[in-house]
Amino acid sequence: MSREDVVQSDLKEIPNGEKAVGTFSKNEMSNRLNSLRGVMENLELDAALFTSIHNINYYSDFIYCAFGRPYGLVVTQEKATSISANIDAGQPYRRTFGENLVYTDWRRDNYLRAVVELATDAKTIGIEFDHINLNLLEKLKDAMRQVEFVDISSACMELRMIKSDEEIKLIREGARIADIGGAACVEAIFEGVPEYEVALHSTQAMVKEIAKTFPHVEIMDTWTWFQSGINTDGAHNPVTSRQVQRGDILSLNCFPMISGYYTALERTLFCGEATEENIRLWEVNCQVHDAGKELLKPGAVCGEIAKELNGIYAEHDLLQYRTFGYGHSFGVLSHYFGREAGLELREDIQTVLEPNMVISMEPMIMIPEGQAGSGGYREHDILLITQDGNENFTKFPYGPDHNIV
Repeated sequence: MSREDVVQSDLKEIPNGEKAVGTFSKNEMSNRLNSLRGVMENLELDAALFTSIHNINYYSDFIYCAFGRPYGLVVTQEKATSISANIDAGQPYRRTFGENLVYTDWRRDNYLRAVVELATDAKTIGIEFDHINLNLLEKLKDAMRQVEFVDISSACMELRMIKSDEEIKLIREGARIADIGGAACVEAIFEGVPEYEVALHSTQAMVKEIAKTFPHVEIMDTWTWFQSGINTDGAHNPVTSRQVQRGDILSLNCFPMISGYYTALERTLFCGEATEENIRLWEVNCQVHDAGKELLKPGAVCGEIAKELNGIYAEHDLLQYRTFGYGHSFGVLSHYFGREAGLELREDIQTVLEPNMVISMEPMIMIPEGQAGSGGYREHDILLITQDGNENFTKFPYGPDHNIV
């Protein structure tokens, strides 16, 4: 057969192997899709096209790795179908709760052909205005001229903010595993150790526990940020080869990832010793942390919590050193994909806390280099909003009595 005789298809199915054991039960995933279909009905949408990692994962249990290619999930009242690139072969089929359609690279814009095939009769399609890029949107409009595209991102975010019992169980386990990572971090700290060595030890401990606890999930994306000295000034500063020195302020940040579900442990520590000003600043931040946890209960308004905590910093003339909001929602999120921005403890967020929301309390101040007590101070717990208060999933100790190592 000559090269010219080989006909490559634009779209195909690759049911290679059996379906994987899902992260969640069939009932859980069906409930999510049913809730989404209720939103679609209210918005008079014929279909929804998700392009983000977080929503595709939430509604299909499939986490894509883009590598420069678009992915998708098309949901109608009858079906839910992930769209994946041929390079991934049968893995998306095995991981998707629902069906899977593969597009090939043999002809440009086969991704669009997949969307058209799955939503042929649609007149209105919900898409994520907060994720889809302008180039892809223009191509979709050109390929589907009869379609009106409507934003569905905010409505889906509101659905994700209220956690199911199965989600809560997974997040609770994630917090437990983060505590294991924290203990491994402390175990690896000594004068002269590079940051990356501490981080590697912590990450390895968490990965092993994830594999033990969730043997059916893919092992991916768990990481640790361990920062020292001036590197503690930013909450998301990468690990470096800087060596820990005696008297250094340290920041421990452990992030076990379980099927796209993010959990975290963050703690301030010191190597060997801390000055009186270090202790004073640290204790103020712990005071804010304690007060914040008391405020997390049903009926509380996110913005009002932030304002009340601002008052404590102001009393100690430290409000100008606060670096970000006091906490955020948990669930399907990561350092490189989406979050539930409507549930953050910031002055401009008016969301009212409800039972089964999961949110952090994580106050931080940063004292600039050259000032007494310089560095970044941050504590972080994960809390479930209950009917009459909250449940704290994080057990790792904090404060000067525990974390001078």
